[in-house]
Amino acid sequence: MTPKHLSAFAAIALCGAILTGCGGGNNGSAETSATTAVQTTSPNIVTIAPDPNEVDPNEPVNLENGITEKMYGRAILNEGNLARLAAAMKKAQNGEAVTVGVIGGSITQGSSATNQNNCYASRFHQWWTNKFPSAEINFVNAGIGGTNSYLGVHRADEQLLAHNPDVVIVEFSVNDTDKVMNKYSYDSLVRKILSYETNPAVMLLFTTQENGTSLQDVHREIGAAYDLPMISYREVVYPEVAAGTLDWKLISPDNIHPNDAGHDIIGQIVDRYLNEVYDKLDTITEEPATFTAEGYTNDYFKNAQMLNAAEITATSSENFEIIESGFYHQFPNNWKTEAGGTMTFDVECQNLGIFFMCTTDGKSGTYEVYVDGERKGKLEADFTGGWGSYGNTKQIIFSKETAKHTIEIKPGEGSEDKGITILGLMIS
Repeated sequence: MTPKHLSAFAAIALCGAILTGCGGGNNGSAETSATTAVQTTSPNIVTIAPDPNEVDPNEPVNLENGITEKMYGRAILNEGNLARLAAAMKKAQNGEAVTVGVIGGSITQGSSATNQNNCYASRFHQWWTNKFPSAEINFVNAGIGGTNSYLGVHRADEQLLAHNPDVVIVEFSVNDTDKVMNKYSYDSLVRKILSYETNPAVMLLFTTQENGTSLQDVHREIGAAYDLPMISYREVVYPEVAAGTLDWKLISPDNIHPNDAGHDIIGQIVDRYLNEVYDKLDTITEEPATFTAEGYTNDYFKNAQMLNAAEITATSSENFEIIESGFYHQFPNNWKTEAGGTMTFDVECQNLGIFFMCTTDGKSGTYEVYVDGERKGKLEADFTGGWGSYGNTKQIIFSKETAKHTIEIKPGEGSEDKGITILGLMIS
């Protein structure tokens, strides 16, 4: 048989095998054919509805026209449970005194606004005074530049809660940078405020850096766990900046701080949100309840407090002096050495941090911290060439158990002639 005949024979055999396998031969049954036939169905098509608040790259932002519906739609991440906020409004409506407060970093403090009246915090206060002219509206601004929620949870008692607030805005999303530790500190701060005896309403505000950096997503988890109102400046401006429809320089002089125009955007969002709650005040009948929710995290910083030189005495001290007031008026009674001081404290705590000054004058050095004789960290106080002097925090002990410890602070190698200022011990 020639190769040509072999090819023809192979082709015929192959066709026969295919026909037999498909039930096409005389011995194939209809049942076999039905069960072995390949079934074909049309694939399911999923249609995703377009986001009505999505940025239109062909629509440049006009700040003079105010925030758009799309901007506001992106800003409100959660309306939240309104019982406490409504109770505060009804209290003011009845002519009773109401205290509104804010706590956060430099944005809340009002940095880069031309004056305090133009910062978002003052706009928040102004809404209450304008809406309830017959009520006494007290205001506390606990914003301090360069501070995060780790420091915030330790200073909240004295600088915020001591004023018995009815409503509080919390803003730390650009100053918080550690996704683990700041989740713990932010959760404990929010819980501390919610648990306070005045049952204050808590609103969360999320800000952003120019490149979109923000701990919003971490903070948002905590707000969702407690069903809190959440407002995002980030979601208003960053998508527009990324799309090229808004020049960041129009709302900020640097990569973080809003100018008057940026603060005005936050103010517009907060005003509109509060107006919407006010407009349906009569329909909100739920009474505010005592906060009893389980912690989203382990509430590591429960009962956190700041101790200064007037509240705790060093067990031993050499070459340190107590100064009544230094860089911060909010943190009086500091320990200061100009060259090589040492101090020892006996404390009982679960967690311990140290709040100290970083300075640009070249006079500060590195100090070592020992716990029960074991080196646990260092305080790097020299910030020569940096953007400015500021208070820094260093966590030294992080534990699940409360215990007594001896804390020693002394100069590191090469810093024997350098100084440091200790602003306070952070105990929880």
